[in-house]
Amino acid sequence: MQSKIEHVTCLIIGSGPAGYTAAIYAARADLKPVLYTGLTPGGQLTETTEVDNFPGYPKGITGPELMEDLKAQAERFGTQVRFGLATKVDLKSTPKKVWIDETIEMTADTVIISTGASAKWIGLENETRLRMNAGGVSACAVCDGFFFKGQEVAIVGAGDTAAEEATYLSKLCKKVYMIVRRGEMRASKAMQHRVKNTANIEILWNSETVDILGKDAVEGVVVKNSETSENRTLDVTGFFVAIGHKPNTDIFKGQLNMDDLGYLTIIPGSSKTNIEGVYAVGDCADKTYRQAVTAAGSGCMGALDAERYLASSGIH
Repeated sequence: MQSKIEHVTCLIIGSGPAGYTAAIYAARADLKPVLYTGLTPGGQLTETTEVDNFPGYPKGITGPELMEDLKAQAERFGTQVRFGLATKVDLKSTPKKVWIDETIEMTADTVIISTGASAKWIGLENETRLRMNAGGVSACAVCDGFFFKGQEVAIVGAGDTAAEEATYLSKLCKKVYMIVRRGEMRASKAMQHRVKNTANIEILWNSETVDILGKDAVEGVVVKNSETSENRTLDVTGFFVAIGHKPNTDIFKGQLNMDDLGYLTIIPGSSKTNIEGVYAVGDCADKTYRQAVTAAGSGCMGALDAERYLASSGIH
């Protein structure tokens, strides 16, 4: 039951680097943005302990601290940051309509979508525990591979992303075990050749992860061969999962154009969706880079695109 209706010039759905950067730029342009954080304020980075590759932090920073800094900067310029989840949208109406937690109806002249994406996990109990405790389980080799320099690690996956991340890890780590469920890979032939020709990558075919060992950090991984039913313990200190991401875009189906994986499609060189006044930024529209700094850059683009749309339409 709807209990409240509120109109804003610029509504931002989702936080994270993209959402908060969009808010900073929109607030400085006097668009008086309102940002709803979603269920995970700060997005995926709040589950990351050390962030060493975001510009401006020479000594590194934790993911939660970085998100708090971005949030504080957005609020400094007047952004209203609110906790709440967008549960339904009508983006084809004028103004656009977004329902928060099924009770608050927001109308907006412009909407910037920064709902992000969620990594897919295997679902093991120890995987979840060690991931949440920053114990060496990660879904981003480019983000966290540096911390395992000179060590032995394992990566799960068989697609292009897994092959690319295995190759990336091989340049940093002493040994990389690539755990592949079937007897073949889904990755492109070029990526497969690259993996197979890398001396310190060992591919474990027809294998699946049974358990991850370690109390406070990864101390080993138990892998089962589906053909022989034999278990093998890998002496690794890092465990990477590269079985895909799912963009958080379900509520936009039927209104916004998206690819077969659910990533929102935007006009190249912009953040514009197929609906005027609606912009997609960050990981919900980026399946290629998925980095905090690229998300932040796209958030800037979203705010600038929104500002220009409002100016040209005479709304603001």
